[in-house]
Amino acid sequence: MSGKTVADLALEVRSKNAGPFWVTMELFMRDAAGYAVVADPGFLDEPVIARLYGVAADTIQIFRLPELNVVKISFPRPVVQGSLHDRDIHAGQHHVPLALLPLPDRGP
Repeated sequence: MSGKTVADLALEVRSKNAGPFWVTMELFMRDAAGYAVVADPGFLDEPVIARLYGVAADTIQIFRLPELNVVKISFPRPVVQGSLHDRDIHAGQHHVPLALLPLPDRGP
């Protein structure tokens, strides 16, 4: 691994509610080169997100938007928003594992 993380290539990595049952995360990359690294299905795919967040890979949706250098990821919340066991009601901290994901050695 290169020692760098997804956050090193991004302008912003954020997460938010997508209703009471879903979380959406967005990777706004600085440039096309950074986008090419994180948008590569060989680097960031459903099994990687499943491992990071403990959700089923077949429930994850990944949208790659090359014209904006953005990758958007949505998956079901582990618990319903506002329920007794919800520790992040706004899903504002869900992005941290993704931001800290190590880049492959071939990254810029």
